[in-house]
Order: sequence, then C-alpha cells, then structure tokens
Amino acid sequence: MKRPTLRIGERLKRRLVWFMHVGLIGMFFIGLERRNTGIIVNSLLGLAVVQLPSLMERDYDIPMDPALTLWITGAVFFHALGTVGIPGAELSFYRSVWWWDHITHALSASVVAAAGYATVRAIDLHNDEVELPPKFMFVFLLMFVLAFGVLWEVLEFAIGEVSRVVGGEPVLTQYGIEDTMFDLVFNAIGAVVVAVWGTAYLSGVVSALVERFDARSG
Repeated sequence: MKRPTLRIGERLKRRLVWFMHVGLIGMFFIGLERRNTGIIVNSLLGLAVVQLPSLMERDYDIPMDPALTLWITGAVFFHALGTVGIPGAELSFYRSVWWWDHITHALSASVVAAAGYATVRAIDLHNDEVELPPKFMFVFLLMFVLAFGVLWEVLEFAIGEVSRVVGGEPVLTQYGIEDTMFDLVFNAIGAVVVAVWGTAYLSGVVSALVERFDARSG
C-alpha cells in the first residue's frame, strides 16, 4: 500500500529550508549578543546538521529530496529556536512554552528513527541472510529510538551537572524525572510516526545505501 506523503510544493520546501538556514545564523548572532553559550552551541550544531543532506548527496550519491531536507532542518531549527525564545524576553521557549520540549523531542526522535530505519532496511535488502519482517522493523524502530532517548537524557543530565559546577550556561537542560518520562513518550511518538508514515520518504535513501553496500561487497 502506498503511504501518503506531505503535499507541499518543491519550491515552497526549498524556501522554508532557506528561511530556517537564515534563522539559525540569526540565532547564532543573538547568542553572541546575549553571551549565551547554550544558544551559540545549539545554533552552531544546527548549522552543522543542516549541511548533512547536501554533503550526503554530493559526496555519497544519496538522494535527499526537499522533503527530507525540510524534515531534518525543521528538527534542528525548532530545537535551536527553543533555546532563544521571543526577542527581548527573559525566558526561552523551552522554559515558557510547556509543549515545546515535547514537540522538539518528537521531531528529533523521528530523524533518529529515519536514520535507523534506512540503515537497517538497506542491510535487510543487501544481505540475503538477513530477513526482517515488517512487524520486527516496527519494534526495532521503537527500541532504537527509546535507547537513543535514554542515552540523550543521560547526556542532558551530565551536561547540566557540569554546567552547575563550572557556573556556565547549560547547553542542554534536564527538568526532572517527570520531564524525562514525557521526553521518552514523545520520542516513541516520533518513532511511530516514521514507522507508519515517514518511511515513504526514505525509499530513495534505502536504494542508494543498498547500491553502496553491493558495490563494496562486490
């Protein structure tokens, strides 16, 4: 059965990606103006991540259509934006908007799930000795994203504790056990979205990975 795809014009997708690129650059300068390490680091990381689609397409011949690029860029853009908030306001969106953290976790988790799905699906198609039923793939995506989410929460906790010791602005912040549990729930939602809908965008990536695996084994 053909899965639905997001019906947005290619030109609009490219414009949205360009807008978010410019937005990340703007956030970097806002971080410099505020002398806020968290904003600076997250905007720079976002700018690095949004270069990955063009790098993968140019250097590894992996097709990255505008929808995939928009997906990846949107995840890092909204995460970085959450550290900034409304210009002139003291609180970031992460601190002032209760659902912001949940949305960004679901978006980020969906990108992680997409990467895991594309890699494992390509291995499945490349190697005749590996056979992964669709139901197993669904479970794999959930377990993969949940494991990555736990690792991320540990990283947030460690960075937060180091920031408190050295007295700097935390790059990542953990807001308690309840927040962590909600993060994991929304991570799982992101994985489910990819499993039932997002894989429609990944067939080209999977095919390109299979070709690379076949070329190396040949």
